Amino acid sequence: MVNVELRPSVQPGEPAPDFTLPAVDREGTVSLADYRGRSPLLLAMFRGLWCPFCRRAIAQMGVTRQKLQVLDVETLGVVATTPENARLYFKYRPTRVPLAADPELITHRSFGLPKPAVTPELMQALQSVRGNPTGELPEPLPLAEVSKALDRLHGFEPTETDRQDADRQFPQLKGQVLVDRDGIVRWVNIECAKEGLAGLGKFPSDEDLVAAARALAT
Repeated sequence: MVNVELRPSVQPGEPAPDFTLPAVDREGTVSLADYRGRSPLLLAMFRGLWCPFCRRAIAQMGVTRQKLQVLDVETLGVVATTPENARLYFKYRPTRVPLAADPELITHRSFGLPKPAVTPELMQALQSVRGNPTGELPEPLPLAEVSKALDRLHGFEPTETDRQDADRQFPQLKGQVLVDRDGIVRWVNIECAKEGLAGLGKFPSDEDLVAAARALAT
């Protein structure tokens, strides 16, 4: 297994970095300050829409959001593409999750989400490590082939913006943080941090996210 070396990321107990980003689902902006003093927040940071794992997780979060709202926890997804590209995609594939656009990955960097170096070892591992992160494929495939297989399954045709995002962002990792109502990070999950490349594309289950949210009250 190839271990992905992580640069420092935010840790529980630290203040969450402030951000202000264009909203995708409405006009205007969305910021961490919108939630501070009002409710805890699950913040999920994704790659661009070229990433099939991210598209699938955003769809999943529509259900997750309802479960977290019962616990008075709000949800926000940050997708790394332009607001215009995101609005075009979600016009035809609506989601119940509030979204913000961050094409320059500013939020990802401020929260310390790693972007591993592209090395021959990494590229070789993507050919040898097999996975089925979303559970949609008939069998695990080499990770280098999973994205294309899921695109075909989803009928996804990338825009020019998607292709440019992919070229700039690979191999950016995604992550999720739970921030309390005072703006303090209480829980962190970073893609590949626990399983190496075997964790690529995986997203926490609803059960894991609900358990983390419930722990805020203890």
